[in-house]
Amino acid sequence: MPYDELGARFGFLDLDGFTGALTAGEPTAAQWAGLLSSAYYRGQRDLLRRLHADGVLRNAFPTMTHRAVRLRVDPMDGASRQVLVHEPDEGRYEFVRVGAPGAGWTEVPGDDLIARLRAALYE
Repeated sequence: MPYDELGARFGFLDLDGFTGALTAGEPTAAQWAGLLSSAYYRGQRDLLRRLHADGVLRNAFPTMTHRAVRLRVDPMDGASRQVLVHEPDEGRYEFVRVGAPGAGWTEVPGDDLIARLRAALYE
């Protein structure tokens, strides 16, 4: 059902900007914008900015869970390839490829972070 028709037919629904972005085919950009501007995630803002600055990782759908950024290849498939990354201490990063056999948290130097995340998501 088209977004406009859904809103007209079911007036009690709160169809926010994300729903509109989803309908327009832009859920990932809207999600990044929401996370980057949220005061709630201020503590993770530097990590979010670092990930978003990369042209490849910017295409992964981001969510937050327990102070970690989850990047998922397909925004509509919760089982698609994904990683969790967090910064336990300034400049020190850990990540895990969610669902990979034998996966565990791996510490990675800041200089290698983007390359390692790209590989985990797209190779």
